[in-house]
Amino acid sequence: MARHIEAAVIGTGWCGGIRAETLSRSALVDALHICEIRPDRLAEMAELCKPKTATLDYQDIVKNDAIEVVYISTTPEPTHYPIARDCLKAGKHVLLEKPIAMDFWEADDLINIARQNNLKFTIGYSQRFNPKIAYAKKKIADGTLGRIVSVMVSRHLSRSLGKKIASRVKMSPVAMESTHDLDFVFWLLNPAKPTKIYSQGAYGFMQPVNGSYDVMWSTVTMDDGSLVMIGGGWNLPPSYPNFCATWIEITGTEGSLFLDDTHRDHWMNTVRDGTQYPMSTMPGEQVDHVFAGQMGPETIHFLESVLLDRAPMVSAEHARMVMSAYSGADLSAAIGEPVDLPLSNMALSQIAEMKAAAK
Repeated sequence: MARHIEAAVIGTGWCGGIRAETLSRSALVDALHICEIRPDRLAEMAELCKPKTATLDYQDIVKNDAIEVVYISTTPEPTHYPIARDCLKAGKHVLLEKPIAMDFWEADDLINIARQNNLKFTIGYSQRFNPKIAYAKKKIADGTLGRIVSVMVSRHLSRSLGKKIASRVKMSPVAMESTHDLDFVFWLLNPAKPTKIYSQGAYGFMQPVNGSYDVMWSTVTMDDGSLVMIGGGWNLPPSYPNFCATWIEITGTEGSLFLDDTHRDHWMNTVRDGTQYPMSTMPGEQVDHVFAGQMGPETIHFLESVLLDRAPMVSAEHARMVMSAYSGADLSAAIGEPVDLPLSNMALSQIAEMKAAAK
């Protein structure tokens, strides 16, 4: 008989709600447990997902020995480390939404606890489950494009979503949004590694909200000579008809691949709301009996990684490398100079000083 599993979701907001609903529909899950600090949302998700338990205190999840797998989807982001630490110390496999941590010592601690306890620990970089990105990985891996020369990603979020994100935590567009692109581009180009990053930002609407840039562009030099350019921002005007628009260009010695992820192929127009691009959110959404997007398949993938005892798609060590890259980008934008990767002790000290000043 196939082994099933008890799973929990801590934090059932937008992303956590998707994960909880996905797990509640899976035949692999014997029992679902949910945790949410807002009583009204907890009641709403309990009605939708019919969990075995629903609690306001995440320690109830930590102390429940029957729970093997935990998905941590909490905000604000500084909650990630203490909750993930407690779950890993309790012997539970963990999928943690990005970022892996706010500080490098936190990331290292989580990685070490997971390694010592032989636990699966992954970060929610869901864009790897975008079929377009997966296709790019396939065409690079099978040699269709030849040796990769450059990768360019341009990602823009709506102003309303950007304001929501930037208001809850003081992190830049490169750390909160381009982090997804840094992850999947480094994955596409593996085993190449980043050696240098140069970043610049431009101010606009977001500056009075939390002092953030509206957009940041980063150029990354890889050790195989390929060049990566990643732009990320959160200032699409309020009238823009979706949440996120992304354009990707990959060039190689034997071909090129252009990926349009702007969602303009889903075009709905109504008298009340005008033009909309449905299914345009980065996580995706449930559409009746089908999940359209990345986060549903990613959620099940981690469950299967535990059940089949195989490595999850995203390693925590890779997520730490991404953290190093976007931290380097923030430093580069501040000092106006390229920053070497991996980060030197001097760079780490400068980043720590920047964070302290921001607080």
